[in-house]
Amino acid sequence: MLKGFKDFILRGNVIDLAVAVVIGTAFTAIVTTLVTALINPLIGALFNAKDLQHAFIVTIPTIAGGTAKILFGSVIAAVLQFLIVAAVVYFALVLPINRLSKISFLKRKTEDTASPSDVPPTETELLIQIRDLLAGVPSPEGNHALQPPAESTGSHAAR
Repeated sequence: MLKGFKDFILRGNVIDLAVAVVIGTAFTAIVTTLVTALINPLIGALFNAKDLQHAFIVTIPTIAGGTAKILFGSVIAAVLQFLIVAAVVYFALVLPINRLSKISFLKRKTEDTASPSDVPPTETELLIQIRDLLAGVPSPEGNHALQPPAESTGSHAAR
């Protein structure tokens, strides 16, 4: 039971996943700070509020006689933060990885479809060509094979 757990933990995918989670958490912290410290105050200033979370506040009366606040600015800030994280992940990670995998796929495809002249003939193909040349059979490429020498009527004919 512990051996299986050890194999699972030491598998490369699990370690890669752990690294990705740690980097993703750190990256999210950076983007969250960027949104809350820079973007939210800028958007809030457009709507005369301290930041985006204090903009678009709707106060409604409650049944008990008090008031409740609906914070539309906080929702907009969360959506904006999500969109920024998604855009950065897409343009910084997904797009380059897709581009590299496309280049790799095209490279493998061109290597797989190498022209027949680039690939040397096999031993069997060479033997077939030699046999056809000796027999005087036309080769598949359309070239006529060498004809065997014609027998002379001289002294060699008597053999």
